Amino acid sequence: MCGIVGYLGNSKASPILIDGLLKLEYRGYDSAGIATIEGNKITCLKHKGRVKELQNMEGINSLEGSIGIAHTRWATHGKPSSTNAHPHLDNSNTFSVVHNGIIENYNELKKFLNNAGYTFLSETDTEVIPNLIHYYYSKEDINTTNRFAKSVRRATQDLKGSYAIAVISSLEPDKIIVARKDSPLVIGVKDNEKYIASDIPAILEYTNNIYILDDGDLAELLPEKLTFYDKDFNVVSKTLKTITWDAKAADKNGYEHFMLKEIYEQPTAIRETIGTRLNEGKKCDFSDINISKDYLSKISRIYIVACGTAMHAGLAVKPIFERLIKIPVEVDVASEFRYREPLIDEHSLIICISQSGETADTIAALKNAKECGCKTIAVSNVIGSSITREADYTIYTHAGPEIAVASTKAYTSQITLLALLAIHFAEVLELNENRMIQDLKDEILELPSKVNIVLENVDLIKDFAKKIYKEKDLFFIGRGTDYAATMEASLKLKEISYIHSDSYQSGELKHGPIALIEDDVTVVGIITDRRLVDKSISNMQEVITRGAKTLLVTNQEIDNKLFPNVINIPKVHPLLSPVLSIIPLQLLAYYVSKEKGLDVDKPRNLAKSVTVE
Repeated sequence: MCGIVGYLGNSKASPILIDGLLKLEYRGYDSAGIATIEGNKITCLKHKGRVKELQNMEGINSLEGSIGIAHTRWATHGKPSSTNAHPHLDNSNTFSVVHNGIIENYNELKKFLNNAGYTFLSETDTEVIPNLIHYYYSKEDINTTNRFAKSVRRATQDLKGSYAIAVISSLEPDKIIVARKDSPLVIGVKDNEKYIASDIPAILEYTNNIYILDDGDLAELLPEKLTFYDKDFNVVSKTLKTITWDAKAADKNGYEHFMLKEIYEQPTAIRETIGTRLNEGKKCDFSDINISKDYLSKISRIYIVACGTAMHAGLAVKPIFERLIKIPVEVDVASEFRYREPLIDEHSLIICISQSGETADTIAALKNAKECGCKTIAVSNVIGSSITREADYTIYTHAGPEIAVASTKAYTSQITLLALLAIHFAEVLELNENRMIQDLKDEILELPSKVNIVLENVDLIKDFAKKIYKEKDLFFIGRGTDYAATMEASLKLKEISYIHSDSYQSGELKHGPIALIEDDVTVVGIITDRRLVDKSISNMQEVITRGAKTLLVTNQEIDNKLFPNVINIPKVHPLLSPVLSIIPLQLLAYYVSKEKGLDVDKPRNLAKSVTVE
């Protein structure tokens, strides 16, 4: 939701903090701020708008302190403004805090602090935190060991909701205190330097040695020392992880936008995801998941739970699981899952998908499922993320860092990985004929090269984007797995071009939506299943008859005279077709947004990782 970065060491902090914010700006970008310890006081600079505006503020280059924290915001409480921007300070200006998450009881805490004589400048929930810390710090004996850390712990015990916080104080100017609950936070170390971030790419340029904080953890950072505490303030040890991502993966590498770069990284992302699970001619390897034939044979239903693009990946793989293992699959939006009181028990298997592993609604749904006795599998792209620590089992995509807010390579990697998991389950259950399973394996191994073919033919997509970028409404239609792909295509267009779009099952047009079709309305269709070609062509003809202009994505033998704009993609098994059919439509959304002159990577009102419910 918001980006946090911190630094403690021997170097000037401000350039490192600004660099981290620029790498985290996909997490939020309506305001930004920085606080450093300058001599015996905290200096705080904040600005409404993008990080570059903060970077150009008067006084930013005068900051000399070697300890500091910084933040880039996506508003949840209080409109974007310099006052509401982080960092926030207490009334005495001796404590400064940056925060990711939502404090649900901030009104109650605000009343308590008002009664204690504290006042507030902003409309945010965050401002209660530095004042609470000051309140408890003033209550501690002056000689108390770890007075600063204990004061932060006492404050966090009063907070209800989610938080990742970093705190500095002019009263103890050699330290940073950090704590987390339900929001991500990592600490990087290199010699006597310490780095803090809400996401790993922000600090990869400086170190790949990372500690990942668990819920309830608090850490005290000094140049020569790093101490971890659990929720009961007991000292605990943490495992240092070495991150193997290339730091340059978080750079654009010559592409105009991260989204375009990530679209073109899909062959590599899919290949890496396959490589962890499948070698040519061998069984799928999920030996890290202890799910036996006996357990699977007792499963009555599988639930796939996710949000947004990840939910669409779930819809795309639902027919693969049902076809291969003959177990009903339900795909749920995570934000609705708990509240509809699903009929789940120990005979249900829950698969939760989250690119970041920090999606609050998905984590909450997973926790709810565990309380009902279900086994849970997390699908994530981020090692050590919150969802991976909550689930019984975790399987990782290997897409590498995804920076653009609109997900692309994570989506196709998720479909690929889950298709392999479905094949693995079929092999465990010994349900399906070997020929079909082997055919699917062979096709999966060919996906990277087929994706490359799609990416080599983009001229028609660019031309079509120029024809439609001024439109107000678009429609996407498809049947079966093609409909799943149209849902994701519609979302991509909405996210980054701000054009209203809807997706419909092709056969449902006549049941209402066709009333919206008139002259020059654009309808995009996908046809990849040979069993549905005739019916799908008929549906496309229905909209052409009513004046629509059309774009067709297909790998079937269709007379091009029927449709003026056809994008041909390689043939693939219909169960895997969403991996290929989505790619030209990702590119269509990208080029439409570019034609409109919009910020492709940072669409309005959206953030990459939604860490609040």
